[in-house]
Amino acid sequence: MKVLYARVEALLTTKNPDSFITSHVPKIDLKYEGILGDRHFGYTKLSNNRERMYPRGTEIRNRRQVSILSQEECDEMARRLGVESIHPEWLGANIVVSGFPSFSQLPSGSRLLFPSGASLYCEGENFPCIYPGQIIQSNYEEIPKLPQRFVKEAYGLRGIVCSVEKEGEITPDSTIDIWVNLEWQYRNWFERGADVEVR
Repeated sequence: MKVLYARVEALLTTKNPDSFITSHVPKIDLKYEGILGDRHFGYTKLSNNRERMYPRGTEIRNRRQVSILSQEECDEMARRLGVESIHPEWLGANIVVSGFPSFSQLPSGSRLLFPSGASLYCEGENFPCIYPGQIIQSNYEEIPKLPQRFVKEAYGLRGIVCSVEKEGEITPDSTIDIWVNLEWQYRNWFERGADVEVR
């Protein structure tokens, strides 16, 4: 594995089971079930349209315990959509990082280690859907068709989802050591010139 790094810019959670919109918090307490108090907390979840290989509502392992975005990719999404800014909470983010512009391309199997010893296991890219686009649209009513455009323009920029591999606390301004999985997809990705700093 090759070690890269990023910086924690913001932490967010939502306790409302009916809303994916998150709110800023001063720290996050990671348990093996996910973020304590967050709507995605749990070892398992019920399948939905993202897991079409199962009947809807099937209990499966929760691979979406934590959602992470990069600030650089949020800025790029806003540029592509022609809006002033996209707030990470509109996209249901739990952690916002900086210093890793190609963050959404982080290969599955990579690990994110925090100073407390807490660690997250990258389960893969968080593919865009129409619901965050609707939230963006509600904040820019003068710009037409943002939900549909978001699904297209946010592809490859929507961040990643993770599961908890080791419990611990996460605080803002922490440096994350990112142990990138050296599978074939990583080698191809790195050879294409990912703009990150390598230790």
